[in-house]
Amino acid sequence: MLQRLRGFMRTIVYTGLILAATAGSALATDPNGDWLVEDGLAQIRIVDCANSKWGVVAWEKKPGGLDKDNPDASKRSRPTLGMPTLLNMKKKAGAEEWEGSVYNAQDGKTYASTIKLLSPDKLEIKGCVLGFLCGGQTWTRVPEPALPPGTPKAGPAGQQKTTAPAPKANTMAPSTPVAGGAKTSTASKAGAPAANPLDDICAIPEIAKATGTTGRAVN
Repeated sequence: MLQRLRGFMRTIVYTGLILAATAGSALATDPNGDWLVEDGLAQIRIVDCANSKWGVVAWEKKPGGLDKDNPDASKRSRPTLGMPTLLNMKKKAGAEEWEGSVYNAQDGKTYASTIKLLSPDKLEIKGCVLGFLCGGQTWTRVPEPALPPGTPKAGPAGQQKTTAPAPKANTMAPSTPVAGGAKTSTASKAGAPAANPLDDICAIPEIAKATGTTGRAVN
């Protein structure tokens, strides 16, 4: 009887280890989250919108950048913060790899691109123009900030939102361009906080148009 009990306990332990390893493996194959680019100048947030992955600029080392080299003159005044850079990445059949396009604001060019995880914290991105002039980078995952116990997570990548100070009463803020070329008022009425495109990445006009969605990124 004791021998059977020991055998039963060993089975439970082995099953638990297998399930834990499987769960860890599944987590390791998901590139969603925030990534620091190789030169350290920006972070890209990757999310699911409809059936594809999109990445937008979520942080800049030098704030206030504009997409001034975009071949579309109407987009040259849009902020690079919140700008889509990984475009419509689809999972390749039979491989833990996604392919689509990457937009590089530094030269205004769009490249055919693939992304894949080298490890849970390293992401390889490759891009080519017309099948040549290929290059690649390795991005590093940005860990989620530690939150006090009981604090709910917020934002598309599970990061805590930063609450902006409320403007003075009866102060109307001017309209500000956001990613995708659309304009939104930074305050719909006096006292309202400015809209943040990172709060709802799938609703960014360029992404919503391509995916036919109107909201909430899935992570």
